[in-house]
Amino acid sequence: MRMDINCDMGESFGAYSLGDDEKMMGLVTSVNIACGYHAGDPGVMAATAALAAKYRLAVGAHPGYPDLLGFGRRAMQTFPGEIKNYILYQVGALCAFLKENRLRLQHVKPHGALYNLAAKEERAAHEVIAALKAYDPELILVVPAGSLCEKMAVSAGLRVAGEAFADRAYLASGELAPRTMEGAVIGDPELVRQRVLSLVRSGRITSLDGRQIELKAQTLCIHSDTAGAIRLARTVREALAQAGVDAAPMGSVLPGL
Repeated sequence: MRMDINCDMGESFGAYSLGDDEKMMGLVTSVNIACGYHAGDPGVMAATAALAAKYRLAVGAHPGYPDLLGFGRRAMQTFPGEIKNYILYQVGALCAFLKENRLRLQHVKPHGALYNLAAKEERAAHEVIAALKAYDPELILVVPAGSLCEKMAVSAGLRVAGEAFADRAYLASGELAPRTMEGAVIGDPELVRQRVLSLVRSGRITSLDGRQIELKAQTLCIHSDTAGAIRLARTVREALAQAGVDAAPMGSVLPGL
């Protein structure tokens, strides 16, 4: 059995630094690079792409709403077609930096409020799917495991990686607990270890209210801005090894076309 470990990176902006991307790159198998809308800028994108090439990691685009002030975590009202165009614009920008570093885009993972909306709202999910089909239908779409968007993307013929979160809590509905809720972000390495072991051994994870949620995931996310992220990433790798699961890029975890 194999499992991908992904991390959102390149989320610094100008003089402001967020996360230790280079240390994280030694611990994950796929990286999601911010594309300048919710975080990142051309200089940060260029530097992050170069680091990904140095560590020979699989790379994905991490597009979000045009919301630097809110870090892409605020819901936005959009006209029909806007979400699709937001994604195409950001993916195209990132791919210029990937080309410079002789890297090929592996996947697209929407960020923050856009990710959460597409998980459950049909119009948003349709536009996300349409963007990938327009740009490159062979790209992998990373979505919450078991979500509406996952089902729609599979039906549309895309390659889909269902995602679970090692450092975020879940509601009984299977949705991520809002960051404003107590206990929504998990920083305890031992709890992260237990959650990862449960997920890979039984396909289940425990919600905030103690219920067992079934999740069939191919990729695990660790946020680079979670407190103690480096230690948590090491814990995830150790837990996978303990369960006899190899860490590998999602492109090699999913069945081929």
